[in-house]
Amino acid sequence: MDAELNPAQRLHALGQSLWLDSINRVMLRTGALARYVRDLAVTGLTSNPTILGHAMAAGSDYDRSLARLAGDGVTDAQDLVYALALEDLTEAAALFRPAWEHTRGADGYVSLEVPPDLAYDAAATVALARRLHDQAGFPNLLVKIPGTPPGLTAMEEAITAGIGVNVTLLFSDTHYLRTADAYLRALERRRRAGLDLAVPSVASLFISRWDSAADPLLPSALHGSLGLAMAQKTYASHVQLLADQRWQALAEAGARPQRVLWASTSTKNPDLPDTYYLGRLAAPNTIDTVPEKTLLAFADHGSPDDRLEPDYAAAERAISAAADAGIDADALAEQLQRHGAGAFTADWAALLTAIKEKAAKLTRHARGKMDEGSS
Repeated sequence: MDAELNPAQRLHALGQSLWLDSINRVMLRTGALARYVRDLAVTGLTSNPTILGHAMAAGSDYDRSLARLAGDGVTDAQDLVYALALEDLTEAAALFRPAWEHTRGADGYVSLEVPPDLAYDAAATVALARRLHDQAGFPNLLVKIPGTPPGLTAMEEAITAGIGVNVTLLFSDTHYLRTADAYLRALERRRRAGLDLAVPSVASLFISRWDSAADPLLPSALHGSLGLAMAQKTYASHVQLLADQRWQALAEAGARPQRVLWASTSTKNPDLPDTYYLGRLAAPNTIDTVPEKTLLAFADHGSPDDRLEPDYAAAERAISAAADAGIDADALAEQLQRHGAGAFTADWAALLTAIKEKAAKLTRHARGKMDEGSS
């Protein structure tokens, strides 16, 4: 491999896509995102309520757009958030469009999440996914839908309707297999209807949250091991699924694999290296979405030399070692998914409140200016 490549570019050369787990207007205006695309092989990005909240609620970067939207009569806080988000994502999607075209739709996506309080309402999730897909107006958008049981029902309906989906908040091999089954069912429905099977999807497995929950209960020798074991087990199941006749029949009819995406890959444990997860999750045809700080650290001093192998038995040994120390992985997976949905719901509510207050303030300010001008 070319020694001149930086670690992020080397990871891309191994066949893994690097997506940025961040979006904000400053990143776009300063050209930082364009530099990450050019210099760090970034080919997509993801967003969530926390990311949107940090970007929109603080400072004045979005005030001009917010005032314009409010002046145009957009008053609902959720509508304002999505309008602002799509302004940014439209610009970001244009930067990733060459990757999308070069890979024929396998890469180059931006993601936008449905409100997390819809995680258990399948019908409402599908309705909003359709609306966001139509409102975006560009092809390289994935709508993020939580991988809860009702979320998977919504995801199946969205894929059946031809809407690309990023299934989020997956924490285990079991969660992944349920997601993959829903994806296959949707594609089989499209095949029976004579529809195009090239509907994109990724399955996002969260990694570091495992270790944040488990490490305080484990001996130090096992710290940082459970999240990687879950990734390894899931990757093994993914490779096995792609070899199965059910998938092969769909692939022959034009379907594309639902790519596995590693999420939550920043290091939370201060005793572990700041690039701990990235190099250890390197695997062909997967995606790693990383926060900006972690991406820059990895490009500076990371190493992609530890490959993730589809070794189900090795993963089971690590999970068994955690079980011997008192960790029930199945129960923890369900707990992490419920907690993740709850945390995003709280962040979403806080974002809507902040945007509503900011829009009202800007409207009052605009009216004050008008009154001054007419006096």
